[in-house]
Amino acid sequence: MNLKLYLLRHGETAYSRTGGYCGELDPDLTDNGEKMAAAFADAHKAIAWEAIIVSPMKRTIATATPLCEAVSIKMQLHDGLKELRYGKWEGQTNEFVKENYSEDYLRWLTEPAWNPPTGGETAVQLASRASLVIAEIQEKYTSGNVLVVSHKATIRVILCSLLGIDMGRYRDRIDVPAASLSIVQFGSLGPKLTVLGDRSFMDDELRSLSGT
Repeated sequence: MNLKLYLLRHGETAYSRTGGYCGELDPDLTDNGEKMAAAFADAHKAIAWEAIIVSPMKRTIATATPLCEAVSIKMQLHDGLKELRYGKWEGQTNEFVKENYSEDYLRWLTEPAWNPPTGGETAVQLASRASLVIAEIQEKYTSGNVLVVSHKATIRVILCSLLGIDMGRYRDRIDVPAASLSIVQFGSLGPKLTVLGDRSFMDDELRSLSGT
């Protein structure tokens, strides 16, 4: 069996529900976010996991915890999996950013690979640190199932990097809703995306929640 990489975005937070910028901020999961994490664990606890590797933020740790407890695996924390740093946009709404940082916002929309949020991080910088984590996983776990629990931009950038998608289009080409699962299978021809943004393990009420 070749390496099968599961990429899980954390469950709902107040910011994912409203669309506010949240990178270095460290909110807890909402009650619904905790339900999402529990639903993921219940649906995937029968898988033979080699490792569970997690961004060291409260929202990702809380998302990984139910599965770690169910399968008795200790999560590995890795800074390289943290979310994009949004700088001065942290905690702000999209409307506030458009009004107060209009030039930076337009540059970021046009080419986020090389233009960061004001005082924040570019997609290229994010890809550089996140790709190191993926490379370490590929070296250490040549086969089996590995779960990575991370964030919206981080997962999209990882997928672009693995699949050869223009990094500047990560926001336009890939969508990963809260607590959604994407799967990449590594084979002789390289990485292949087999699942994107799956939330079928949730009940209808959780899947119907609006949010980013």
